[in-house]
Amino acid sequence: MRIIARIDIKNEYAIKSINLEGNRKVGDPNSLGVKYYKDKADEIIFMDSVASLYGNNNLFELIKKISKNIFVPITIGGGLRTISDMTQALNCGADKVAINSAAIKNPKLIKDAVKIFGSSTVVVSIETKKNAQGDWEIFYKNGREPSKILLYDWIKITQEFDCGELLITSINNEGTKKGFDLELLYEVEKMNLRTPIIFSGGCGKLEHIENIKSRLKHDAIAIASVLHYDLLKIKDIKKNLGYE
Repeated sequence: MRIIARIDIKNEYAIKSINLEGNRKVGDPNSLGVKYYKDKADEIIFMDSVASLYGNNNLFELIKKISKNIFVPITIGGGLRTISDMTQALNCGADKVAINSAAIKNPKLIKDAVKIFGSSTVVVSIETKKNAQGDWEIFYKNGREPSKILLYDWIKITQEFDCGELLITSINNEGTKKGFDLELLYEVEKMNLRTPIIFSGGCGKLEHIENIKSRLKHDAIAIASVLHYDLLKIKDIKKNLGYE
């Protein structure tokens, strides 16, 4: 199971939210990225938290600078609307691109991106929570807008277009540090996916990671709060899990 550090960014600051709302500044993204790289993160995700709202992406220059100091795979997401945006992100030093809002508006974008960049380069970011009817619904614009698309139907489309990974974030658990959303993980497991997943949202202590280790042994988790607030260190997580 890969341990991925996730850094959400607003303007020039790394931020952290709860349920994807109420952003709090937690530091400099460049410094945090280098810190997590040195702490043996398998990958690092940089996500522009407001880009999809304002129709732009401010991470390109940041990634250009960061990629000179980080030598693990870097994923960039937020506000990537076109093939041109993705090309620019990759040219700035990113290894993968994560798309959400633009893909929901135009699912064919996933297929086009896979054809041009290759499956392993394309990550579909999925933000989900249960709606009033009790169904897992897909949200976009950093978890603010309901899409009226159900999780099962959306994942089925991503499978058809052969994206490389799914970054699945529980909106209800994100930033709470109360543990991963096991109900959501069970729902995903029922789909027997062939695509690797990155499960995100809710990690607060080592026990939460141990609880899902066996269920994600060929996949990954993305963690943020526990790293930003120095509650856990990646090298200690790996040691505890027996990876070192």
